[in-house]
Amino acid sequence: MGVRINAKAKPRIVLVVCFLLLLPFLFKSSAMEEQKATWLWDASLIEHPEMILDFCREQGVGVIFLQIQKSVEDQQYGRFIAAAREADISVHALDGRPEWAYEKQGGEAERFIDWVLDYNRNAPAEERFAGIQFDVEPYQLKRWERDQAGVVEEWSRNMQEWTDKAREGGLYMSAAVPFWLGKIETEDVGGLSRWMLERFDALAVMSYRDSGTKMVDLSREMLTEADRLGKSVWIGMELGETEEGDHVSFFRKPVTVMEEEMKNAYRLSEVHTSFAGLAIHHYEAWIEKIAAADPKRGPGSSMSN
Repeated sequence: MGVRINAKAKPRIVLVVCFLLLLPFLFKSSAMEEQKATWLWDASLIEHPEMILDFCREQGVGVIFLQIQKSVEDQQYGRFIAAAREADISVHALDGRPEWAYEKQGGEAERFIDWVLDYNRNAPAEERFAGIQFDVEPYQLKRWERDQAGVVEEWSRNMQEWTDKAREGGLYMSAAVPFWLGKIETEDVGGLSRWMLERFDALAVMSYRDSGTKMVDLSREMLTEADRLGKSVWIGMELGETEEGDHVSFFRKPVTVMEEEMKNAYRLSEVHTSFAGLAIHHYEAWIEKIAAADPKRGPGSSMSN
């Protein structure tokens, strides 16, 4: 026999059920504003980790894509990663050149992966890289204009080998990609963005515009694809000076406008389960921008609360 529910209790039960259904979205909305990543190109800066990590903690950064440079010793990477881990920030090894798309030069990328794997094997758990990010950008090659299909074919073969190798080593794999990647057709799955999402754990979309709405619009296709595939997408935000025009960067925008557009991008993106947060390009430009607006928060200050 079923349990009889009092008619007066039914509205309350409906409200409770609706609240429980909305709960994940409420928590996601409040937490999303703290989900940021940033690119750190000058690895020599990690010699003084306190300033970097204080700034990243203040800005809600959870991931740093750190350029790997031979001039930096393994011990320096280890100390920085350990300090970052204590601040709940993960560090991913970053590298890449357009020429890595060529089959003959793909071995350079494999040696980069091998270096990260060897480093992680020899490092204590708290000093290990959490993953790898590739920044290859083969569309900068002269050959791209006359033989895009040929470059993409070589690049795809290389990427397949890179992701296979990294997966065997247990590394999280991501790549920085242009927003128009899906327009490049592949033989088997349609757009190249879907092909890459099937192989990488995450993509960082270089959706550089001076508006949160435009950034999200440029990323929408990849966010939707990643939703279906259970992968992650970072939406890229440019803060540095660029020759491509003011419309691709917040370099000339006030900090208040930049931060308002960040909030707008989060609001528009949180409907996507794949949305990992904003990836800010780049740390050096970001901290300089904040310092220009408020010297107390810039380089050389403690930025401690």
